Amino acid sequence: MAMEGAPEPLLDAKSRVTNQLVDFQWKLGMAVSSNNCKSLKYPYVAVMLKVADQSGQVKNKSFEMTIPQFQNFYKQFKEIAAVIETV
Repeated sequence: MAMEGAPEPLLDAKSRVTNQLVDFQWKLGMAVSSNNCKSLKYPYVAVMLKVADQSGQVKNKSFEMTIPQFQNFYKQFKEIAAVIETV
């Protein structure tokens, strides 16, 4: 039971998790040129996820991150792993 005025917990794993990660793939890419720039040399990380909902229906999700975004993403996952190890 939450105290009045206290924020609601961020995650109650038993009642709030509605999707399950089925597959996680990634690749490192390099955009080498565009219509506006002939020498772009822009590295990025592409992530492809397969996620199943409670009914078992699988959906594909994808996104791209710049290298600084990926480094932040990686740092956050390392922090999650450290917390999980203490449980």
